[in-house]
Amino acid sequence: MSRKAKPDYRSLDASHIVKTVGRLADRIAERFPDSGLAGAAFQLRATATDTARRARGLSRPYLGLRFLVALVALTGGAALTLVLKDVDWTGIVQRSNEAAMTALLESAVNLVLLMAAGLWFLLTLEERWKRSRVQTALHELRSFAHVVDMHQLTKDPTSLLGGGPRTPSSPERRMSRFELTRYLEYCAEMLALTGKLAAVYAGESHDHVVIAAASDVETLCTDLGRKIWQKITILGDLQEG
Repeated sequence: MSRKAKPDYRSLDASHIVKTVGRLADRIAERFPDSGLAGAAFQLRATATDTARRARGLSRPYLGLRFLVALVALTGGAALTLVLKDVDWTGIVQRSNEAAMTALLESAVNLVLLMAAGLWFLLTLEERWKRSRVQTALHELRSFAHVVDMHQLTKDPTSLLGGGPRTPSSPERRMSRFELTRYLEYCAEMLALTGKLAAVYAGESHDHVVIAAASDVETLCTDLGRKIWQKITILGDLQEG
């Protein structure tokens, strides 16, 4: 009888984040059907699914590229062997053929440098490809965080106190205190989960550029979420008052 694998609490599980985002999207759609926030939540669910798939791809090697690296190394080694095979070693040892020795050194050094440059380019190509893909994905998450922030931008808790007359350009304010609180909490949850999706990429990569970019997205989501929680705190104070 096989034992059930214990969950690893040392790293984020992208599949769990996808489930959490899916439940959040359903909650928002049930509470605010046909709203822009519900559409954004469903978009976040699709993005979370893509993130889980892309993150798994980061840990997988590009076998074709690594085969090409091995092929270049073998080809370079074979070429160097052929160069050394055609050398007049007897003349070089007896110092009677200095021209052959000079040609040998020049050919060998050029071949080694060329092979090293090619191998370095191919060895770093996989990392650069993955970095480019992740940076594009992180840019999408950064843009999405600003979209969520735009949804809560006009949600002013002090509007529940009434005040001066409306203007033709004033935004619609039809939410009750409970609805406004739930709306802002949903926005804060979406931002928190967006930051966690960025952290998934950082957890699957050892590239310092990717880790720094993911950290920037997390910081942005935290800062935007802090503004929302300030509004929620104001709503709580109004309710107590």
